[in-house]
Amino acid sequence: MGNMGNMGSMMKQMRQMQKKMAEDQADLNAQTFTGASPDDMVKATFTGERKMTDLTIKPEAIDPDDPDMLADLVVAAVNDALGQVEAQTKQTLGKYTQGMNIPGM
Repeated sequence: MGNMGNMGSMMKQMRQMQKKMAEDQADLNAQTFTGASPDDMVKATFTGERKMTDLTIKPEAIDPDDPDMLADLVVAAVNDALGQVEAQTKQTLGKYTQGMNIPGM
């Protein structure tokens, strides 16, 4: 009968951990992350859910003779922001996945 008590205790701890993880995920999703290109010519803002909410482009970044430069600046800003989201996700949720090989975590 002692094993049943241990199992119940373990299940309770798992439910508590799941609840805490869901709270941490919700907090992460509510955060915003702004990435910038070199010289802050382009800024991209994302939520913790990796959804872009804003893109700011300085007028001087728009050169009709060099559209590739603008594209490169946008890519740099987006990648910077998504890198911040990834780092915060690992910091916030990594404690739940330590030792596990879960893709995307």
